[in-house]
Amino acid sequence: MTVRWSGLSGASSYKITATPKNSPDLPVFAQFSGSTVMGSVNSLSPNTVYRMRVEAMDNAVNVLSSGETEETTAPDVPSIIQAYSKHSDSITVEFSAVSGATSYILRAENDGGFFSETVVPSSPGTVLNLSPFTDYTLSVMSVNSGGRSQPSIPVQAKTVIVAPALQSMSPTNDTIKVTWDPVDHAILYSLTIIMEGSSSRLKLNTSQTNMTFTNLESGVTYCIKATAFDPEGIPGDDITICQITRPPVPGDIQVLLTLSRSLGLAVYWQAVRGADLYYAISSTDPCPPDSVQVGEVGVGNCSVTWAAVPWVDYYIAYVKRDDGAEEQCNTTSTICYYNCHCSFIYLTTVFAYNGAGPSPPGPILNYTTVPCCPENVSVSLISTETLEISWSAVRGAELYETVAADGPDSIHCSDTVPLCALSDLTCNSLYSVVIRPCSEISGCNNTCTSHSQETAPCTPEILNLTQVNSSAVHVLWRAPNRQANYTVKAVGSGSTISCASSGTSCDITNLPCGASYEVKAYAATSVGQSLPSYSVALETGPCCPENLTVDQVTQSMTSVVWSTATGAQSYITSLTSPRGHAKCHTMDTHCLMGCITCGTNYSVSMEAISMTGHKSQCNYHGFASSSCCPTGVRLYGMANNTLRVYWRGSDSLYGYSADLFGTIANYTCSSALGSNSCDVRQEAVLSVLLWQQHWNCVLSGKEERGIAAAIDQKENAGDYHLKDQEYLFYFCL
Repeated sequence: MTVRWSGLSGASSYKITATPKNSPDLPVFAQFSGSTVMGSVNSLSPNTVYRMRVEAMDNAVNVLSSGETEETTAPDVPSIIQAYSKHSDSITVEFSAVSGATSYILRAENDGGFFSETVVPSSPGTVLNLSPFTDYTLSVMSVNSGGRSQPSIPVQAKTVIVAPALQSMSPTNDTIKVTWDPVDHAILYSLTIIMEGSSSRLKLNTSQTNMTFTNLESGVTYCIKATAFDPEGIPGDDITICQITRPPVPGDIQVLLTLSRSLGLAVYWQAVRGADLYYAISSTDPCPPDSVQVGEVGVGNCSVTWAAVPWVDYYIAYVKRDDGAEEQCNTTSTICYYNCHCSFIYLTTVFAYNGAGPSPPGPILNYTTVPCCPENVSVSLISTETLEISWSAVRGAELYETVAADGPDSIHCSDTVPLCALSDLTCNSLYSVVIRPCSEISGCNNTCTSHSQETAPCTPEILNLTQVNSSAVHVLWRAPNRQANYTVKAVGSGSTISCASSGTSCDITNLPCGASYEVKAYAATSVGQSLPSYSVALETGPCCPENLTVDQVTQSMTSVVWSTATGAQSYITSLTSPRGHAKCHTMDTHCLMGCITCGTNYSVSMEAISMTGHKSQCNYHGFASSSCCPTGVRLYGMANNTLRVYWRGSDSLYGYSADLFGTIANYTCSSALGSNSCDVRQEAVLSVLLWQQHWNCVLSGKEERGIAAAIDQKENAGDYHLKDQEYLFYFCL
C-alpha cells in the first residue's frame, strides 16, 4: 500500500506502520529519509483493512508529528480458467472468483499495440471490439474499494475468422445461387440450406466462393447459413440469409375479347405460389422504353441506356445537338454509344420497333456535357509570391475554378472571368495549376491538364558579418531555397561592391577603409530574383594616416605629427621599446609625448578609431632618440702643460669631442671610442664645449661650477697662469 504525506520541517526520517484492523497479523512498517513524501509498505494481506500511521522523527528518533488513516488492500489475484472466442470481435474469459472483489477487469493486448480493459461483475466476462483472427494476451484483475489487484498469469487466445458476406439470387424457379468474397485465412466454407416451414436441411462444404442449390421448389423461401473455417479447422462467425425462388409460370391461361366502348382483351390465369405481381403482355405496338439514362463513359464518349421492352425487334436512339447536328443509333440491345463533345447540350429519345411499327415517343432527355478545358492558358509570375493565370473563355462555362497545389497544400480561386491572381504563395515552390470550367447543370470538368510554375526564391536572412581583414568581410546567411544562387551587395560611399555564391556565405573584398555600407542579400533562380534581405550596416575600419613624423623636442620629449585619416575620429599613438614606452590619445593630428629614454630605438604605431569604435592598426618606421648627454664634466691639470677634460659618458658605443675657447686660441680634443676623457696642451682656457659625436649637449650650471673649481685648483698649484681671466663653460646644442 502506498502512502503520501506532506513534509515536516526538521524531520530527518519518516516511519510508516501498517496495522491490520480486524486480523491477528502483525504490523508491518517501512522507514524513509527526511526528503521523502511518499512511500510503500509491502507484504500486506489482500482485502484487509489496515490502519496506516506515518510518524515524522528527528535524528534522535523522537517522534515530531504523526498522522493516521484507514485503507483497504486490493483483493487477491484471480486465476484464468479458460479463454475462448466464439465471435470474430470478442473473446470470453472464465476465471476464479476472489473473496472481497466487487468487480473484475479483463485486460487484452497484442503485439500490434492494442490495449483495452473491460470491467465485468463476475465470471465469465467478454472483451469486445477485437480484430478477427488475431492473437491476444489476456489477464484478469480483481477490484474493491482499495483498488485493483495485480494482473493474473496471462493466457493467449485468438479470435475466430469472420463470416462470409453472402449474396444470393434465384436465376430460375428451381435454383438459388449464393456468392461471397474470399474470407481472410479461410480454407473451407460450410453452407446449410433449410426450406421455410420444413425441418429438413442440406449441408454442403466447399473451398470455392460460390454455391448453387438445385432441385428446389418454385416460389418458396429458403434460408442459408454459412460459416468459414480457419487452417486449424476452427469455425468462425456464422451468417444466415433468406432467398425466395422464382415463382412458376402461371397455367390455365385464357384470353377473351371484351365488349365495351372499345374492343379489348381479358386475360385469366391460375395463381401460383410465391407470386406477388403478374404481367400480361400482348403483341400489339411496343411500349416506349422507360428507365432511359444518358451519361458519359469517357472523354468525348456518351451512352444512352434503357430498360428492355417485350415484343420488340430493335430500337433506334435519336441524338440531337444544340447546334443542329444529329446522330442516331440502331440496335437490338438496350444501350447505344455516340460521340459527345464538351460544352454542348444533347437531346436524346429512344423508340422501340416490332412488326406492328414503332412505339410511341419515349421521354426526351436533356443532357449537357461538361465545359471544355480552356485553351491559351498562361501562368506567369508577376511578383515574388503571386501568380497571374489567364485563359480563353470556354463555351458553356459559368464559373472557373483555379487550383494551385504545392504538395498537400492548395489555394483556390473562383471567378466568372477567365483571369485569376493567386497571391501569398510559398516562395521557392513549384505549383501545379489546374483550371476547371464549371456549369450549374453538368458540374466541373476534372480532366483538364495542369500547368506548372515556380515561385521566386525565398528572401535570404543575413546572420552575421565577420571582418576577415581591413579590406574584406565574410557574410553568412540562410534561406530555405533549392539550388539558388545568391548575390550580396554592399552599397554606400558612392560605390557598390558585391560577391556571389551558391552556398550560404561569401567574402566581400577590396573594401576601402573608413567607409560605411548597407549590406543586402538576394537569391536568384531561373524564374527570377527574391526580394532583398533586411539590410545590415557595415563600417570598415578607418584609414591610417599617410604621413607621420616624429621629432625630438628635448632629450625626454618628442613631437608626433600626422596627416588626417579618413573615417578616424581619434588616434592612439605609441612609441614602444624594451626600455619603456610612451602613448598619447587625442582627437588632434599631433601630440607631445614625454618620458622618452635617450639613446633608445622606438617602434612607432598608431590606432585610428572611428566614431563607432572601429579600429585600424597602423605601423610606421622606427624612431631613435638622441644619445644621452655626458655628466660629471671635470678639468684636470696634467703634466707637460696639458689640460685634461674628463666626463662620465652615458654610452660607451659613442665617441665625444670637447671644444675649449681661450683668450689666445681655441682648441678641440676628441676621445677614442669608448673613452671618457681627452687632453689639450694650452695654458689659457676661457670656456669648454663638449659634445657627443652624434648629438650636442649643454653643460648645466653644476658642471660649469665643477670645471671652474678644477681650474682654480690648478691656478693655486701654480701649474697654469689663469689669473684675472674670465671663463665660462657651456655646451651649445
